[in-house]
Amino acid sequence: MKNCLECGEKIIGREDKKFCSDGCRNAYNNKMNKDSNNIMRNINNKLRKNYRILSELNTDGKSKTTRTKLLSKGFDFEFFTNILKTKTGNTYYFLYDQGYMLLENDMYILVKKDN
Repeated sequence: MKNCLECGEKIIGREDKKFCSDGCRNAYNNKMNKDSNNIMRNINNKLRKNYRILSELNTDGKSKTTRTKLLSKGFDFEFFTNILKTKTGNTYYFLYDQGYMLLENDMYILVKKDN
């Protein structure tokens, strides 16, 4: 007989069961999947905030905004998920499917990738 991975109780039922109940399975998986420390949680919060700001400012899939407007909403330019360099030499910074590129005079073009 096996014991529950979460609470240690004896498991009754199928041979391949790992938990005694749905509650123990959920508790175990929540512990395993939570951000393991503050640095990960803080970075993920900044990525989420940046994503929300870009989504809010770019409702049509392509728009322009200023650096000042991004900063006033709390955008942090140090946090993004990937960089796309185009064949023409442009560099876009993305947060998942929302991207931005510096133009001139502190203007930014905002784009949304088609999935």
